[in-house]
Amino acid sequence: QVQLVESGGGLVQAGGSRRLSCVASGSIITIDVMGWYRQAPGKQRELVATIIRGSTNYADSVKGRFTISRDNVKNTVYLQMNSLKPEDTAVYYCNALIYAMTSGPADYWGQGTQVTVSS
Repeated sequence: QVQLVESGGGLVQAGGSRRLSCVASGSIITIDVMGWYRQAPGKQRELVATIIRGSTNYADSVKGRFTISRDNVKNTVYLQMNSLKPEDTAVYYCNALIYAMTSGPADYWGQGTQVTVSS
């Protein structure tokens, strides 16, 4: 069984930084794209950033402030968030397309980690 577990959320002041981590575990053969999404209260879940084979993609709202990276040996994806703004407050979800031993390729989600930015 494959699991994604996020960590690193919390309360941070505007202008501050935070680093999120997401570890994939289980009977994994390989991981394709990995990414971060977020959902603010009353809003739809939105893409924050993705990374695949070293190529990254960012939402316009976080370009220049957030950096996504991954460690393929550790099956981990990171999101370094700098210059945080109150509008970055949301639950952040890790997502990955994973090829597992017991199943074909499938889309997996973490449980989410809350990031709250105070003004």
